[in-house]
Amino acid sequence: MPGPITRSISYALPTLRALEAESIGIIREVAAEMQRPCLLFSGGKDSIVLSHLARKAFAPARVPFPLLHVDTGLNFPEVLAFRDRWAEEQRLRLVVASVPDAIGRGLVREEPNGSRNRIQTPVLLEAAEANRFDALFGGARRDEEKSRAKERVFSFRDEFGQWDPKDQRPEVWSLYNGRVHAGESIRVFPLSSWTELDVWTYIAEEGIPVPSLYFAAEREVVDRGGMLYAVNRFVPLRDGERSEVRSVRYRTMGDANLTAAVESRAADVRAVVEEVASARITERGATRGDDRVSESAMEDRKREGYF
Repeated sequence: MPGPITRSISYALPTLRALEAESIGIIREVAAEMQRPCLLFSGGKDSIVLSHLARKAFAPARVPFPLLHVDTGLNFPEVLAFRDRWAEEQRLRLVVASVPDAIGRGLVREEPNGSRNRIQTPVLLEAAEANRFDALFGGARRDEEKSRAKERVFSFRDEFGQWDPKDQRPEVWSLYNGRVHAGESIRVFPLSSWTELDVWTYIAEEGIPVPSLYFAAEREVVDRGGMLYAVNRFVPLRDGERSEVRSVRYRTMGDANLTAAVESRAADVRAVVEEVASARITERGATRGDDRVSESAMEDRKREGYF
């Protein structure tokens, strides 16, 4: 694993340790206050860091709650392999809720646009109800997207799993209210104060592994509306399209049919940190086709019960 980045020592140690301490405190607070928490895990960098922090919070004991992954059936194979390996190596219990299974059972229907982002919400809510989860950790950060900037650390959800940004609890002096009635729940975001640069610097400092897709490599891609999608079984070439091989990497890990890559030469963690430090657009804004449906696409999904 690459060693610490010397250029960031003065920034990284005091800032990252303060963020780490805040996040670990939040995780412990939830474990003490709530009955059945779980950690939403996508195999992306934020949920990986969050699960790493959870291990630190309870070491040397095991993490006292499971990971929950909503598998849309459109995930990158590299991410699914990493998910299984990470859960096994870190001795974490993994619960998988399957969107394809839900489609087969008639719980949800495929949407014409090919996206499964909206239909994964009922699958998540069903899994939360079946396992009686009353607190769900998520790796969302406020710098990612404007609707996420509205989130409290403890984000209250009603008995239908819905989020009302106008009906949230105050968090004066970082005092959190996790009190819920039967059927209600709390989404908890311990990384709220982190930035993409914080996450990558922490990954470098801690030597945390991440999927190989985060690093630049020569990949076959197709340009659709200025976004570079990898050509694979989820993204076949359309009539008249031509692919090309470019040096690209992924900044986020979403569904393979809606997550674009960015041109990059950053082939290791150090190079990614340098690249992110100079970025002027968030990772979701640069790469997530599902967020371009409308100006309020993310907020609309969150109101329905999305992560």
